Amino acid sequence: MFANTVQPNIVSLFSSTSSEPLSLFSQQTDGSLATDSFIHFLNDASSLPPPSPPAVLCSMPALDDYDELNIGYGLHQTVLHIQSPTLRMTYIRCPPNTDSGDRDLGLKHKWLHLQVRNMGREWSFEIGIIDKSGRRGVVRCSTFQKEPKLVISPVPNAQPVLHLPLSFPQSSSRPLTAWSTITLNLPSLIPHFSTLASMNQLDDGEGSRYDSNHPVTSSAMNIAVPSGTYSHLSYIKIYATCRLRRIWLSDLLPDSQVPWEFELYGA
Repeated sequence: MFANTVQPNIVSLFSSTSSEPLSLFSQQTDGSLATDSFIHFLNDASSLPPPSPPAVLCSMPALDDYDELNIGYGLHQTVLHIQSPTLRMTYIRCPPNTDSGDRDLGLKHKWLHLQVRNMGREWSFEIGIIDKSGRRGVVRCSTFQKEPKLVISPVPNAQPVLHLPLSFPQSSSRPLTAWSTITLNLPSLIPHFSTLASMNQLDDGEGSRYDSNHPVTSSAMNIAVPSGTYSHLSYIKIYATCRLRRIWLSDLLPDSQVPWEFELYGA
């Protein structure tokens, strides 16, 4: 998608305040849950306008014991609200899913940044990464995951999934806002595939570990996990439930100066 284009130091994939925020994304919702599964733009501070009926917004969690209104410092900006009790069925994805097959983003930046609001519900996002030899893998970060796990599916052509735990600031830390900027160094994720595979801590994707007395390695299953040098990002997928303000990639260190519109600021 961007592999043959000049890539500046910063590339913004999503901005909730742009004229066509989802122009690079496809959307998926759970049709069986019309009340609870939807994707909707609204003002973060006021939660207006409400979604079209029968959809109903979930309640906002309190930041701490002193946050009586359960809002903290909201943003007086339009953001994307992604909500569903079934995470896997409600998401946005870039590049869009197409009938002609998936395209790779082809973005080679080292750092991925997401600005999201903690909604007090389970949340997950995933990215596809590719090494210099063309080996593909998926990195999934979830608030419900307790420890790193490598999922090797027996399904043909399935990519290995590195499932990592993700947590927001605890209420006991008295955060000023429920918004956070999540930053990932993409090249640093590659070694974790090989590390977990060599420990034989493989999962079949159905919740059961392989027998440790008869370990099955990724090579024995004819699965080539990413290793060596990072090449590029192939896709990104944001699941329910969260509020999303911006997604961008950069070659700059996290503490480097970014354009002012990338900064979080409260109401």
